[in-house]
Amino acid sequence: QVTVVESGGGSVQAGGSLRLTCAASHLTDCMAWSRQAPGKEREIVARINKERRASYSDSVKGRFTISQDNDKNHLVLQMDNLEPQDTAMYYCAAQDLCRNGFCLAHCPTVYTSWGQGTQVTVSS
Repeated sequence: QVTVVESGGGSVQAGGSLRLTCAASHLTDCMAWSRQAPGKEREIVARINKERRASYSDSVKGRFTISQDNDKNHLVLQMDNLEPQDTAMYYCAAQDLCRNGFCLAHCPTVYTSWGQGTQVTVSS
């Protein structure tokens, strides 16, 4: 079982930056950040896999960067050039490829377990 705790959210003006941190019990093969605004569906905005390859949703590509700090067991989401549309609760998730004696070839497209989240509010 992997536990995660998000932090670093806050209120910023459009064009500003925030750095979100996900403190994990241990780093896993597959990790991701998602966000959800009131009345809207959850959107996975950034993923990082076993090979440490990152991918992003079109809505944040070029503005957000996902990375890992191995020494601190942290998953980081650096958010630059923030827009009001980025306002949402942000969550992280973590999953190992190998679990209960079985291994997957690729990271999942859907994560079922997310943390408590940290609020990001961007004003115009």
